[in-house]
Amino acid sequence: MTLRLLPVYACWLMVTPAMAQSSAKWQSLFNGKDLSGWETYLDKPYAKDGENDKTPSIGLNNDPNHVFSVVTVDGKPALRISGETFGGINTLADYGNYHLRMEFKWGTKKWPPKLDRPRDSGLLYHSVGPHGTPMLWMESFELQVQEGDCGDYWGVMNVLADITARKTEKGAYVYDPSASIIQFQDKTPVGRSCLKNPDAEKPSGQWNVLELYCFGDTCVHVMNGKVNLVLTKTRHIVNGQVEPLTKGKLQIQSEGAEVFYRNIQLRNISQLPAELVK
Repeated sequence: MTLRLLPVYACWLMVTPAMAQSSAKWQSLFNGKDLSGWETYLDKPYAKDGENDKTPSIGLNNDPNHVFSVVTVDGKPALRISGETFGGINTLADYGNYHLRMEFKWGTKKWPPKLDRPRDSGLLYHSVGPHGTPMLWMESFELQVQEGDCGDYWGVMNVLADITARKTEKGAYVYDPSASIIQFQDKTPVGRSCLKNPDAEKPSGQWNVLELYCFGDTCVHVMNGKVNLVLTKTRHIVNGQVEPLTKGKLQIQSEGAEVFYRNIQLRNISQLPAELVK
């Protein structure tokens, strides 16, 4: 059966209370005390003069500057990512067919080389393969977490996805449920990125609710209750052949800005909610 997006004319799709009803129990991925169930990977420290470009990466589960830590923010435990060194923290377990929900808000600190750029992080899902790729992170699909761009799609490494999108006057592609399906892949004329639509992020310093629905080869980005991008036919290239990519680890990026995540929860689903697709 082909999944088709509900047409959107007068308003954007909203996540309704009915979507929150499920017989599956929520599983907490963050215990609020330590980083049990997760591992970290850090790149080499950034140097303005570039003299340490050949310095080895800090590597796996080695975090001398506490880029990743557990803190208390607004009276509740949160995962703090300082952003000082590029890298990520990822689950040890693989996940498929799930509804993920978490909250995030931006801190105040920023680090080179992104001092004059929007604060940046990101949720990478269906992550497979090794750390330390040419893009640093594991091969994956990205739900962008960046000031003004939360919900955008980026393909990390050799992944492909189909998105209904239209091309803007500036040449970028933006999600549009009523548009034609376009294949997104790095090193092609279309490229690997698609802008979200609409922008549902709250002002910096406020908590945002990020949700991700993945079932089969379809993934839905939801920001503060609004669907702002849908991927279908998630796949990747393995030994020159295109294969489905429908499960993997979850990664959260450290990318030059302080950010906090809390209430990281996941539950299994047996289908996508009817409110999202038909």
